[in-house]
Amino acid sequence: MEKIEEQFANLHIVKCSSGTKEPTYLLGIDTSKTVQAGKENLVAVLCSNGSIRIYDKERLNVLREFSGHPGLLNGVKFANSCDSIYSACTDGTVKCWDARVAREKPVQLFKGYPSNIFISFDVNCNDHIICAGTEKVDDDALLVFWDARMNSQDLSTTKDPLGAYSETHSDDVTQVRFHPSSSNMVVSGSSDGLVNVFDINVDNEEDALVTTCNSVSSVSCIGWSGKGYKQIYCMTHDEGFYWWDLNHLDTDEPFTRLNIQDVREVVNMKEDTLDYLIGGLYHEKTDTLHVIGGTNKGRIHLMNCTTSGLTHVTSLQGGHAATVRSFCWNVQDDSLLTGGEDAQLLLWKPGAVEKTFTRKESMKIASSVRQRVRVHSNDSYKRRKKQ
Repeated sequence: MEKIEEQFANLHIVKCSSGTKEPTYLLGIDTSKTVQAGKENLVAVLCSNGSIRIYDKERLNVLREFSGHPGLLNGVKFANSCDSIYSACTDGTVKCWDARVAREKPVQLFKGYPSNIFISFDVNCNDHIICAGTEKVDDDALLVFWDARMNSQDLSTTKDPLGAYSETHSDDVTQVRFHPSSSNMVVSGSSDGLVNVFDINVDNEEDALVTTCNSVSSVSCIGWSGKGYKQIYCMTHDEGFYWWDLNHLDTDEPFTRLNIQDVREVVNMKEDTLDYLIGGLYHEKTDTLHVIGGTNKGRIHLMNCTTSGLTHVTSLQGGHAATVRSFCWNVQDDSLLTGGEDAQLLLWKPGAVEKTFTRKESMKIASSVRQRVRVHSNDSYKRRKKQ
């Protein structure tokens, strides 16, 4: 089996998205999980203007656009069983559209509690439950849950919450990720530095909390890895990386597999640089975890992750001209989609003949938009010790 580092090194650009009237940073990418004969594969992209654009994956042309107006959208996720697209909104709702229909109004609206501002969310693996994280308002930072199933007895398009967790985070809930195959397991990350694992089949919040991990810094990314997805990795806004093994919760084995306060200071990049982390990539077939990072000039770095540390393996260049903010790896065809602050969406495929195109320069972004786009720190800020 070809290793992912070999697949990654063999990638070439085959398509660049067509220009749009309003250039934006591309902050998040997801692809449709369903494949229908005769229909295009869809890509959904979260933009820094608070909207979601739907692209045809092979041509990378914009098919339609959804807005959360007057709120701003955060996060983007396709359902696992259909072409519904979800996003959390600062207006206190999670919205769901049919990605194949150019309809401005959501087909379903999941309403939060008064004063909720949602900045993160996820949908579980069987599309039954939605969980969204809020900004801290007064003293509350919540995880709010809904039943996402369509009920033939209840044709209402608006749903109220099933309930919420309110005791386990003390600051903005920046990340929510359900387990890839266990529909009852969810992990959340926060600006308070805590990463909490829950079993939502358990009735109350205190008992549902399986464990709490501490990154001692604001969480920017979390994900599941390892055989059976029993491990959790976390990245922070000051470029820290943490990796924990839930298999060792009740054993004498070390629970923490890796703890790096600032990846930029320890990874040997040889003649290159590493300016920030983008996300993690767990390859199930080879049981390997990889970390994706980049440079402010648009180069993309792949690093191998082991208990010994992170090792730079290979890089992609010649595509983006500014910070890369998002990526989506397709395990079916080993293709890669990347989006950046140069407003470009690029499709990379292995062994393809590389297309030539003019690289766009870094895009200036309106200050009002920059305020809502959480950026990575250039310097390690002072770490707060948990009391």
